[in-house]
Amino acid sequence: MTNALVPPSGPQRTLALAQLTNSVGDGAYYVTSALYFTHVVGLAPARVGLGLTLAWAVGSLVGVPLGRLADRRGPRGTAVLLALATGLAVASFLVVRGFVPFVIAACAYASAQSGLAAARQALLAGLVSAGERTGLLAHLQSTLNAGLAVGAGLGGLALRAGTRSAYLGVFALDAASFLVCAGLLVRLPSVRGVQVRKAGGLGVLRDRPYVVVTLLNTVLLLRMPLLSLGLPLWIAERTDAPTWLVSALFVLNTGAVMVFQVRTARRITGLASATRAVRRSGWIMLAACAVFALSAGASPWVAVGALVVGAVLQVAAEMGQSAGSWQLSFDLAPVDRVGEYQGFFGTGVTVARTMGPLVLTSLLLEWGTPGWLLLGGATVVASYAMGPVVRRAAGRQVDGTIRQPALVS
Repeated sequence: MTNALVPPSGPQRTLALAQLTNSVGDGAYYVTSALYFTHVVGLAPARVGLGLTLAWAVGSLVGVPLGRLADRRGPRGTAVLLALATGLAVASFLVVRGFVPFVIAACAYASAQSGLAAARQALLAGLVSAGERTGLLAHLQSTLNAGLAVGAGLGGLALRAGTRSAYLGVFALDAASFLVCAGLLVRLPSVRGVQVRKAGGLGVLRDRPYVVVTLLNTVLLLRMPLLSLGLPLWIAERTDAPTWLVSALFVLNTGAVMVFQVRTARRITGLASATRAVRRSGWIMLAACAVFALSAGASPWVAVGALVVGAVLQVAAEMGQSAGSWQLSFDLAPVDRVGEYQGFFGTGVTVARTMGPLVLTSLLLEWGTPGWLLLGGATVVASYAMGPVVRRAAGRQVDGTIRQPALVS
């Protein structure tokens, strides 16, 4: 059996090592950045939130043109430059002392991260055959979770120390991790840029079926802040379960993805199996939401049981939806514009991270059980709507380019 954390040797393993390297730095950054910006830099929490929202809004806009640049100039060189730019942006946080410099640095960081994600996907598409992409992405997701877990542990040490030097050390570590990432990416074989007919200013936006697929996937991704925000607040305010359960559920989710994501992705071999996986994940997510809702008003240990069962169902839905969406995002993109299309598809993550907290807190904390059921119902509707949209998108001609043919059921 293939190790979930170690893909085959060659370009696949190098991509995984690059992912592992910068995810360790990111894990440390994620758990310390809020306190660094408020306690060390001295910004008000509301200003930090506003600055990061603006930054990711900018990042979502530049992802497509940077992905297009990767397609035309070559994804390896573009990815290396954007990894270096990300490291430089993180390093700039070390000297930020006010709100405006913070926003500028955050915009640079978010833009470089969004472009790097698109360029890496284009690089992956150029180095790995179509049949191996979803499997490799599953490996990368497992590697990402492992790196984030290690980084979070290092960040926890900095939080425990609570000193300025400890926080600065975390940011220096994250910046260095992107430098190492760039060094690994430059070792990969070069992938030639392609010449494509100009699609006009709208580019991928002219491909309406792909746009709709991205929007539906964004609805499915609204569950992303569930573990970091929705469930912690639900547990604290609506249940009698102990608060330590928040950490336990996070560990459960991370561990399950590390162990089972690759196995889940093996079932995805084309558009038909990807569409079925997304549809199945919608029903599993609805079941998870219903079980989570049962934890309200129950005794502490009954609530714990319901929350654990719900978390198991939720991570199963997450892994199925992730694997299915990876396949769809690649198979529905023209072969010579993968970076541009991946840049657009990746905006769904940014939108979900921006809107998800508001949606989840409104539904779950204000509506309670009906809110959980509405969240699960919206997931089912979006997952079922994916089928006819994918059928329309498959094989459709876009700006003179035919997608790779694939069967859809």
